[in-house]
Amino acid sequence: MSGATLPDTPTLPVGGTPTRRRRERADRSAAEARGTSRWVVLGVLVLLAAYSVAPLWWLFVSATKSRSDLYRSNGLWFTEFHLFDNLYALFTYQDGIFVRWLWNTVVYAGLGSIGLTAVALAAGYGLAKYRYRGRGTTMGLVIGSFLIPGSLLIVPTFILFTRIGFYDTIWAMILPGMFGSFSVYLAKVYAEGAVPSELMEAARIDGAGEYRIFFSMGTRLMSTAGATIFLLHFVATWNTFMWPLVFLKGVEKWPVMLGLYSWLRRGVDTQYDLTALVLTGSLVATVPMVLLMISMQRFWRSGVTIGSLK
Repeated sequence: MSGATLPDTPTLPVGGTPTRRRRERADRSAAEARGTSRWVVLGVLVLLAAYSVAPLWWLFVSATKSRSDLYRSNGLWFTEFHLFDNLYALFTYQDGIFVRWLWNTVVYAGLGSIGLTAVALAAGYGLAKYRYRGRGTTMGLVIGSFLIPGSLLIVPTFILFTRIGFYDTIWAMILPGMFGSFSVYLAKVYAEGAVPSELMEAARIDGAGEYRIFFSMGTRLMSTAGATIFLLHFVATWNTFMWPLVFLKGVEKWPVMLGLYSWLRRGVDTQYDLTALVLTGSLVATVPMVLLMISMQRFWRSGVTIGSLK
């Protein structure tokens, strides 16, 4: 009929239904919360990075200063640049004894780390891939031994090395470092996942012996574990202090950390401020660690790639 009117139809709000508006508000709140959490995480990481880098920055800045500027200027910023003068004094003081200490540290850390890596990879590989009577007992002894503090072993080791003639020799620094139970455990855990038993069986079917399987296949698959063991022990030996303090008597045999400590105790000399030499020597002693870390990054990259391909 022409006079009839249709009932009014409800019109939707411009922003959509209430449910849709609530969902949009929830999404915006979640996005804002995620943005806030990212900024919080970023701020914490920046603070941690600054906390980690600040001592190294202070060390570098201090190594560039003269004797007077070292005590009078701001420790976190430069004054006159005297780094090369400090390096010259460092390498010429006492007929270049610092070079001798640095070389001793390289020998102790290098040979000990190579020996430890070889022993740990072989022992860990054997514990992981072979079954024999007493295997559980052996593993228990390995785990129990690295729970013993190393300081408890200094006195019996000192008595043993004195009796067999290793006191105040290079072997007192190298031989104890070649056997580490924690490194064996680390190699064992890694070998369980990195060396497939099926691949070993295939090699045995092809006529390969156990030694050939280990050296040709096992060591390559465990290269990441070997690099980790080598680096951990190298850094620990490079920074060691108590062991050479007890077992080395001659100044010519000291590592760099013990030598720098002896300078720090003396404080000053007739010609040099030994505190400045200690700071410069500490800066020089960190360079091999940085170079070693950069050169060994490829082992971790290749290890991650191998794990992803499995």
